Formats: sequence, structure tokens, C-alpha cells
Amino acid sequence: MFRIANERGNEGRNIVLQIVRWFLLFCALTGAPVLAHAQNPQAYPDRPVRLVVAFPPGGATDTFIRQITQELKDALGQSVVIENRPGAGGYIAWNHVASSDPDGYTLLVAENAIGISQALYKKHASNFDPLKQYDSIALVGNSPLVVVAANNTNVNTFAELVAYSRSLQQKMNYASAGTGSVSHLVFEVIKDGTGMEAVHVPYKGGGPAIADVIAGHVSVVVSAISVGKSVIEAGKVKGLAVTSLERSPALPNVPSLKEAGAKMADVDLRFWWGIFGPKGIPDAVKAKIEKAFATVMADRTVRDRLANLDIMPEFAPGSALQVKLENEITNWSKFIDQKGIKVE
Repeated sequence: MFRIANERGNEGRNIVLQIVRWFLLFCALTGAPVLAHAQNPQAYPDRPVRLVVAFPPGGATDTFIRQITQELKDALGQSVVIENRPGAGGYIAWNHVASSDPDGYTLLVAENAIGISQALYKKHASNFDPLKQYDSIALVGNSPLVVVAANNTNVNTFAELVAYSRSLQQKMNYASAGTGSVSHLVFEVIKDGTGMEAVHVPYKGGGPAIADVIAGHVSVVVSAISVGKSVIEAGKVKGLAVTSLERSPALPNVPSLKEAGAKMADVDLRFWWGIFGPKGIPDAVKAKIEKAFATVMADRTVRDRLANLDIMPEFAPGSALQVKLENEITNWSKFIDQKGIKVE
């Protein structure tokens, strides 16, 4: 009887071993990680890292991250995949990343819009809160914007644009990357500082927005210089003013808003970009990601490449990014409340 029981025990162990062998073979053939290995922060990264962008290709954030993808791949020692998830003013991508596994393999490349939207929608019922649902990992860059007008508008300067907007019986339209986007709220700041008259037309990203300005369907848009530079230089649109205090080296013939005499509110009129992940990423993994971005943003080739688009590498650790996001929400909330800006 003992031998029978022993044989049955051996048979059970053999079955378990066989299952384990098949599982390991499955992992090897499909590329699926063995759980113990995947959860070991020291092994990170052992598979491709996804960088999620909340807007379509062709916009400021998409343009920025594609400039540094190869160097980031080299710094991480692993493939990097850019995933565009546009829609709902950014919330589709933002919620997707917030609900992803906090393992460092799904990251968000975000811009000011994540803070602006939180300020704009703070009085609406929402389960989304970037301060509570994200780990801030690294601040990586900034860039001024440029006011771009369609060629079929009868203006050649920023002052003429302001006058043109006041002369129309029907209000001039301006495009943006979406409600709550950087281009939306920055143009509202410009309207407030100049008395310009214009009606907001939201798009699903900066790329589609500037495309309709090029086509003459909308009169004006505030665009990242990284997006607007090539079409301005090609004569497809008119660059009227940049939002930086001084002229942009990338667009030296375009004056600044300050030169035009516009007085702006105390908010950041630039794009800035940060890297976020779902709350709970292991410290060791965050440290590796932060170090990779620090290496990339210090690379001379990268800095020269970005300079051609007037993008300034601005690396800072996650703690600094967290403070910046908090300040953005506070400052934009103040402006939105003072001016009575509401969601269309």
C-alpha cells in the first residue's frame, strides 16, 4: 500500500513538473515574462517600454518624444514604443495610464494640458486626479509657442490680427488641440491680454488643428514652435508672435508678444513635458527611468537637435515635476476662475 501511495505521489509531482515545463516553454515562445522575473525591479526593463501620448501624431508632445526615442532606447537598453491614444481632450490616454500596472512598462508623456484640464474641470464630477493617481518621474523639456494665422486672413502682424478680430461682424475662429489643451488656454490668455475677439474651435490634437489653419478653414491657432516652424518657413501659414519673452532662435523673424505690447497673465505660456507613471512604481524602477531621461536630455546631439525646434531640455527629478504640476493646477485655476472660463 505504501508503494502504491508513493507511486501516486511521484505521479502527482511529475504532473506538476510537466505543467511547469510547459509554462516555461510557453513564456519562451511567446515572450511572456515569468512572473517572478517581471516583478523584480532589478530586472527592469526586460521587455519594450510603452510611452503613451494623449494626442494624435503631428502635435507638440508627439513631435518632442519622437526626437529622443532612439537615444532613450539606448539609455534603457530596451525597445521604446510610442503609442498615440487621442480623444476626450486627453482623458482617454490619461486614464489608461493611471489604470495600468505600476511596473514601469507603461508611461505617459504629458504636457501642461494635464494640469490645465484639472483646473478647468475641477468643479465637475471626475474620478481622475493626476496628483493622486500618478507617480511623477521626470521633467524633461519646454518650448515656447507661436501664434499662427491662415494665409487667407488679411493680416501680416499680431497687431493687425487683433484689429482684424474686432472688425468682423461674425467673430473670428481660433483652433486648438482640444478643450483644456495648452493651445486652448494660452489663446484665452492672449485674448484676455489684448481684447481680441475669437470663438474657440477644438480639435483632437495640435496636428489636425494646424492642418485646418493651413487649409484656411480656421483663422488662427497657437502652436508649439516645433510644429509650426516648418509650415511657417514653407509659407503655408503666417507666424505672427512667439510667447517667449524674447524672439525664438528657431524663428528669428517672428516678434515676441512682449514686442507687440501684449500684457499676459501670470501663467506659463510655454509647453513643458513630463514623464509620469501609474501610482506605485517601485523606487528602483523609477530611478532607472529617471536616470535614462537624465542621460538623454544631457546628450549633446539631442540638445542640438531639439534646439532647431526651439525645445529646451529641462531635466529635473520627479519631485520637481510634482511641484510644477501642483503649481500649474493652482495658477491656471486662479486664471480660469477670474475670467469665468467654462467648458464649452
